[in-house]
Amino acid sequence: MKKRNLTACLAAAASVILLGASLVVTYPNEYKMIRQFGEIVRVVETPGVSFKIPFLQTGTSIPRALQIYDIPQSDVITKDKKTMIADAFVLWEISDPVLFTRHLNGQIAQAQSRISASVFSSMKSVISNMDQAEIIENRDGKLALDIRSNIGDSLDGYGIRVMAVETKSLDMPDDNKQSVYDRMISERNNIAASYTAQGNSSAQKIKNDTTKEVSVMKSKAAAEAERIRAEGEAQYMQILSGAYNDASKADFYNFVRSLDAAKTSLKSGNNTLILDKTSPIAQIFYGY
Repeated sequence: MKKRNLTACLAAAASVILLGASLVVTYPNEYKMIRQFGEIVRVVETPGVSFKIPFLQTGTSIPRALQIYDIPQSDVITKDKKTMIADAFVLWEISDPVLFTRHLNGQIAQAQSRISASVFSSMKSVISNMDQAEIIENRDGKLALDIRSNIGDSLDGYGIRVMAVETKSLDMPDDNKQSVYDRMISERNNIAASYTAQGNSSAQKIKNDTTKEVSVMKSKAAAEAERIRAEGEAQYMQILSGAYNDASKADFYNFVRSLDAAKTSLKSGNNTLILDKTSPIAQIFYGY
């Protein structure tokens, strides 16, 4: 019985060891490379459990997730011969695990070295064709796109795909900053002065046109007022002439006009009115 139990235990243990050596567990964020005698015979990309030949085949993991690599700072020269310090990072992934394993031995460090060299070369090429001011103006995304586009498919042969290149900072050395800032301020001041001059010119033109229009309108209004005044005076004289030509109305108009003349004479605060008997007003009061 003891021998049987020992044999059963040994068989169970062997079965567990054999099963463990046969199983391949693949996680969602990795590739599983199945090797036999050092050669890659299969790549497992689907997450889950699969099988391999125990003891003859081995499984190694390759990252499948998106990788981020912070590239060391480097000096680059612009088209106008200005030195700038570039600090960037790269988003990349393994697009072909077989090529990645064969050419880089599946080592992330070797991949980063290749990426760093390729990105620096692309960055140097792009920036060397742009002036410093142009580089600063294009930091809203165009510069990163140009650098990524210039890399192209140069890393495809290593099973690497560069997704994006982003510049964390692209700055001037400390001894160049102030001169660049002063030049940029001067340029912006010149642009502002140009806009101010254009605005003043437009404002003066509008003022001149408005003054001219107002002058024309005033002249027309004055001419119209003079015409209306002349017509009114003509009508007044016509009415007055008609009144004096009518004997029944002439006395009344003389009476009213005499009262108006007396009223005007008393406006100065003097309540005494001295009239000659021959005055038309005196004649009205005395009933002559």
